[in-house]
Amino acid sequence: MAYLLTILLCVAADQAVKLYVVSRLALYESAPLIPGVVELLYVQNTGAGFSLLEGYTWVLTAVTAVLMAGIAVLLVKKRFPHPLAMWTMTAILGGGLGNLIDRVRLGYVVDMFNFQFMRYPVFNVADILVVGGVIGFAAYYLLLHDRVSARKEEAGHDAHQPDSGR
Repeated sequence: MAYLLTILLCVAADQAVKLYVVSRLALYESAPLIPGVVELLYVQNTGAGFSLLEGYTWVLTAVTAVLMAGIAVLLVKKRFPHPLAMWTMTAILGGGLGNLIDRVRLGYVVDMFNFQFMRYPVFNVADILVVGGVIGFAAYYLLLHDRVSARKEEAGHDAHQPDSGR
């Protein structure tokens, strides 16, 4: 239940920031957020990060829907029951759904965070959730998954050992 509530909060936060930007800024208008560091810049993104697949919203919509359904299944079935895995998949799902809502409803994704000190694609709250979730899940999988699986296997193997009669 906590994961579902968190997913809903992630989607709500993403959509609230997007609504704020769209209601306050004209397309391509900017406003300082942290001067010299990051500004709000309203853009409509028909592609993925770094303008990949720009103009192919339907492809990105379909791919996102399939991936989010897959992650939802992994969460419900607790395929990776470790709390770090569960929370990172929750973040990925919340962010993915936030951008999926935009693609279905608008035909593009509303982006707004623009770094002023470096050249980087404009992004949104959903992107932060997805990227942070993927990095966190990769860390879990690379650093913890084998240990967690080995402990489970060991515990299951020990449970099947005949009683030594002690």
